[in-house]
Amino acid sequence: MVEVFKTNVKERMHANMLIEQIHKVFMGYKANFDLDDCDRILRVKSMMGPVESYRLIRLLEELGFKAEILPDTVVR
Repeated sequence: MVEVFKTNVKERMHANMLIEQIHKVFMGYKANFDLDDCDRILRVKSMMGPVESYRLIRLLEELGFKAEILPDTVVR
């Protein structure tokens, strides 16, 4: 399962620190940032079921950053 978040992370060093923390706290998650995207995307893939979005958002808040789930949009 994959969840995509909009964040306020701007610096690569912050993104790397957050990825390290996510991997420590959430075993089985693979996280990466796309800081070139206007929404500074955080993608999280869980190998063990659904992504615990609420807990992930709280972790980022505790570390001084904001994240919100990006809704799925269908382009027709």
